[in-house]
Amino acid sequence: MEQIYDPVRKKLVKATPEEKVRQDIIRGLVEHCAVPITHIAVEYAFHYNKLLYRADVVVFDRTLQPCLMVECKAPSVALSEETCLQVARYNYVLDVPYILLTNGLHSYLCHRNGEGEYSVTNRMPSYEEMCKN
Repeated sequence: MEQIYDPVRKKLVKATPEEKVRQDIIRGLVEHCAVPITHIAVEYAFHYNKLLYRADVVVFDRTLQPCLMVECKAPSVALSEETCLQVARYNYVLDVPYILLTNGLHSYLCHRNGEGEYSVTNRMPSYEEMCKN
């Protein structure tokens, strides 16, 4: 199977459709949002209700608090209510101000306002903006 280099994990990984989406997101975060590669985690593990989960991509601010969580799906997978519930469960633990859901074809970026409510936005924040929240 084809392989793709993951600069975060510093190794070749299987180039599955989901992995290609993940690597596109990582490249965009580094090149367009100026996120330091050292502040990105891939398949970030955490526990929720005593079960182990993994967030596809997590960006950390300068104090190493999570500030963006990304859930990647393959282009053939629709972003559904189930996907939103998955991310909501993850965010119960991670508590990030920015959430990005993407399948490479469609993306939804949500930002938490001052009242703690999330709304969809169409502008990806810079790393500086992510760190301010």
